[in-house]
Amino acid sequence: MKLKAMAGAAGLLAGLLCSVAATAQTYPAKSVKIIVPYQAGQGTDVAARYFAEQLSKALGQIFYVDNKPGAGGNIGTEATARSAPDGYTLMMGTNATQTMNEFLYASVGYDSAKDFAPIILVGMLPMVIAANPSFPANSVTELIAAAKATPDKIDMALPSTSARIVFELLKDRTGAPLFAVPYKGSATAMTEVTGGQVQTITDTVTAIRGHVTAGKLKPLGITTLKSSELLPGVKSVAEQGVPGFEMTGWNAFYAPAGTPRAIVDLLNAEVTKILAQPETRQRLLQLGFEPAGGTPGSLAKFEGQERLKWAPLIKAAGLKGD
Repeated sequence: MKLKAMAGAAGLLAGLLCSVAATAQTYPAKSVKIIVPYQAGQGTDVAARYFAEQLSKALGQIFYVDNKPGAGGNIGTEATARSAPDGYTLMMGTNATQTMNEFLYASVGYDSAKDFAPIILVGMLPMVIAANPSFPANSVTELIAAAKATPDKIDMALPSTSARIVFELLKDRTGAPLFAVPYKGSATAMTEVTGGQVQTITDTVTAIRGHVTAGKLKPLGITTLKSSELLPGVKSVAEQGVPGFEMTGWNAFYAPAGTPRAIVDLLNAEVTKILAQPETRQRLLQLGFEPAGGTPGSLAKFEGQERLKWAPLIKAAGLKGD
């Protein structure tokens, strides 16, 4: 009886493995949805649409974007987690959806560490600390000194959660008594900083770069560990006397947990090929992303490190999601 049971179990397992292998060999057999948990037109959305176009060409089926914004990305992320793990629903996740929101919101509706199959890290999105051109400081070092000389007199516009994280990290690492001015988005924040109502701002390199080129803002530092080609000539905060300072946003592809590994590996391989194309690198740089890459395992390890890094800071600062 035991032998028959073991043989039956082995047969069942073999059947399942064959089914998974067959699915991977024919994948994709229909169109594939990429959920973007933010509004159309934002950086994550634009990047997702570029990769959808490239994957459609590479794999012979339509990959399309489905925007599901709301609750800081939680609505679309939960929808992905609850989707069938068959490779036909993917998501362009972010540092917020995968490593920060669980500490900002009382409930997000998903477990970022358990409900997803990591596929590949697509790109890094640095933040920039900048100022109105009339502001006396020309570097992060000078900003810190000025803040300590005039506590809570230097305002910093913060148009996003990521910006608030940079702000809190800067205060924590340097003791600079800066004053936070929160905004719901970049447009109003930029208007008030370029107009001189607020002295400084932290925002994405994508949002700030154009204002720097136009002479309406001056960059003080970028939040990558080292200087970035996204903003040539600007030193990183870490290079200005704050060792180890880094807060970089990022985008990555995910599938629901339980998606066959063969499909995950196939998608990883195809996106890796796309990232290797010179035109992809140029396009991502235009969007304000530094191209990334890697394996599903390296993405899983990276996001785990990010959670450990941001959880204590978010909790200590008492930050809450809107």
